[in-house]
Amino acid sequence: MWALPYTSPLATTSNQRLATNHQPPVLHSNTMETEIKKVNLAQKFGLVQDYWHPRITGALNDAYVKLVKLKGEFVWHHHEKEDELFLVIKGKLTIKLRSQDIHLEAGEFVIIPRGVEHCSVAAEEVHVLLIEPQSTLNTGNVRNERTVDSDWI
Repeated sequence: MWALPYTSPLATTSNQRLATNHQPPVLHSNTMETEIKKVNLAQKFGLVQDYWHPRITGALNDAYVKLVKLKGEFVWHHHEKEDELFLVIKGKLTIKLRSQDIHLEAGEFVIIPRGVEHCSVAAEEVHVLLIEPQSTLNTGNVRNERTVDSDWI
């Protein structure tokens, strides 16, 4: 019997993975195919109880797919090495740049290139899907009380 090497996308211990309910893909030895599961965004957003704390819902290549609820104004920051994709699932989001404001509604996305200073603002609760490299820190070059590690949901 053979086994496919698996490295957790979080690079954490097995106890940490179990604590966050993240399970690695299951490899079926008779088909050489991993178990593929769909993700229900409404159900996953229902698990998010706080604002400005991204939760990881998937990994592809070297990127994470994260879900986050936003309300209010975040901190101005930039990411030295990472581009970020913001896809609005529900609500309205403004991404402030130094040169302009970008207004997004449900079904719209924007990619913020690395090095571009930005600040997210949501007058009301907004649900956002993020796609960003696994190395991305939510506050980029700024470290403060809003800096968090992303957990799996």
